[in-house]
Amino acid sequence: MKRRAFITLISGAAAAWPLAVRAQQAVKLPTIGLVGGATPSIQGTWITAFVQRLRELGWIENRAVAIEVRWAEGRNERYSEIAAEFVRLKVDVIVTQGTPATIAAKQVTSVIPIVFVGIGDPVGTGLVASLARPGGNVSGLSAQVIDTAAKRLEILREAVPGLRRLAILVNVGNPSSVLEMRETQAAASALGVEAVILEIRRAEDIAPAFETSKGRADALYVASEPLLASNRVRINSLALGARVPTMYSPREYVEAGGLMSYGADNTDLFRRAAEYVDKILRGAKPGDIPIEQPTKFDLVINLTTAKALGLMIPESFLLRADEVIE
Repeated sequence: MKRRAFITLISGAAAAWPLAVRAQQAVKLPTIGLVGGATPSIQGTWITAFVQRLRELGWIENRAVAIEVRWAEGRNERYSEIAAEFVRLKVDVIVTQGTPATIAAKQVTSVIPIVFVGIGDPVGTGLVASLARPGGNVSGLSAQVIDTAAKRLEILREAVPGLRRLAILVNVGNPSSVLEMRETQAAASALGVEAVILEIRRAEDIAPAFETSKGRADALYVASEPLLASNRVRINSLALGARVPTMYSPREYVEAGGLMSYGADNTDLFRRAAEYVDKILRGAKPGDIPIEQPTKFDLVINLTTAKALGLMIPESFLLRADEVIE
């Protein structure tokens, strides 16, 4: 080979090499748009579990997959904004937490796969056709919050033997919470307990709702949902000030000073949600993936709060708890 030809060949290869590298770097990673219903302080560990499980499945963040996280902070208007943003970003999968976020995502796209986590009743709220065959672009994991409402009330009544009047705090802007409220009302009626409904739509409604319930309730049942989760510290402070025992579904309320909770392990649900995303990114259709339900429910009791309320929890009851916070 002549020297001039050799130099031309090397120069051409050298020029082409950076272009090839840049082309590789420009390849768009599969992108997951994740909607956090509340705040990082309550749901951050759930997201961490989700990302960790993705890594175990080979989807390493910023190498094999990109993850865009947005927080709604319990504000319903944010769900539509976030969903529209994810459509503009052309994400490959949207992961939602809670019913309002999932409804908002479904309203803006019938094409992008949606994986929901922790919905109380996906069939009852009209999000899917059935648990076995969801259909459309939506699937995920139910928290069975509505199905276990009666069980929570039974546990609360056992811890508060004199329970005659129950206040139910509910965000009526959340369809799943309304279903949970009705289920709790029915369970209370069956037990001969009077139910007092405290309706809210925004954070500013919480304190006035407590004012209306003064002297009218022996205990408080809080319907599970992101707006109330974002305000769990305020709710617990108001309940403690009114000396009212509280019952929740997510354990995070109890860690923030609530009395007790009985519900699915949300951290585990988010880990399992990563497996749905893995299947979808590998070509599965969400409508063909059956909806899964929780495999374990945890009873968590805050003994410090019980003592502050002057409530004596029997030893036999504490032994049944999965965790006692002291």
